[in-house]
Amino acid sequence: MQKWICTACHYIYDPAVGDEDGGVAPGTSFEDIPEDWVCPVCGVEKDMFEPYED
Repeated sequence: MQKWICTACHYIYDPAVGDEDGGVAPGTSFEDIPEDWVCPVCGVEKDMFEPYED
C-alpha cells in the first residue's frame, strides 16, 4: 500500500500501521481515512499530504 507524507511536518502515514490514536485501524488505505482526519503530529488536514516514495 502507498505511504503518504505530511508536507508540513514530514510525518509519514503508513497504511500497514494506521493511526490507532486517531481512530484509523492498521490496514486502512489513505483514501479510506475519513475526510475530517488530521495529521497526528501537527494537526493539518488530509489535503496537506502527498504520496511518499521511499
